Amino acid sequence: MKIDYHILEKKIKINFKNKDLLIRSLTHKSFDKENNNEKIEFLGDRVLGLVMAKKLLEIYPYEKEGILDKKFAALVNKKTCLQIANKLELQKFILTLNFNNKKDTLEEKVLADSCEALIGSIYLDKGFAVVEKIILDLWSSHIKDSINTQIDAKTKLQEYSLKKFKRLPIYKLISNTGPKHKPLFKVAVKLIDTKFYVANGKSKKDAEQNAAILCLKNIKKI
Repeated sequence: MKIDYHILEKKIKINFKNKDLLIRSLTHKSFDKENNNEKIEFLGDRVLGLVMAKKLLEIYPYEKEGILDKKFAALVNKKTCLQIANKLELQKFILTLNFNNKKDTLEEKVLADSCEALIGSIYLDKGFAVVEKIILDLWSSHIKDSINTQIDAKTKLQEYSLKKFKRLPIYKLISNTGPKHKPLFKVAVKLIDTKFYVANGKSKKDAEQNAAILCLKNIKKI
């Protein structure tokens, strides 16, 4: 099965000078242990962060740092990157161990990471001005929604616990089961005056968020 990367280039409205760089940014380590997108993803994550931090300061010049930090986190997290990856239909272009069988749904983390790696490759191939324009275009609706960014459950629970007890919530990883490509995490959380609340998630972070939601519901804070 041959991948037509020109379709993706049309979606992001650029032509790569270095096509190998584009291909590498969409190559998962399961397909090639040496020439994969891990390091480019590392770069792309930082480039995305810089672009978003710069944009938020432009839009909200008088906003408090804590509020900016929450808006920033909502814009650069894996969930948002996954939405952008789906918007670009990156699943059609990513090389994985089973890339010939496109009936297999790619893990969400693989898609989100590949989105960041794509950003890194655009930066390396075209420079900051071009990648900034592409990011702002792809994230435009999310940036508009940033005015209504809500505090996530884990942050809300942390703020409540610090205010009432001067202590952080206590999180405990109970288990990490399932295959590497599809793990299941079980995490518990408690405050000074509560029992442990247990929840599952596809990542440790997701499980912590879900446990925080349960705890907040039981202490009548959401």
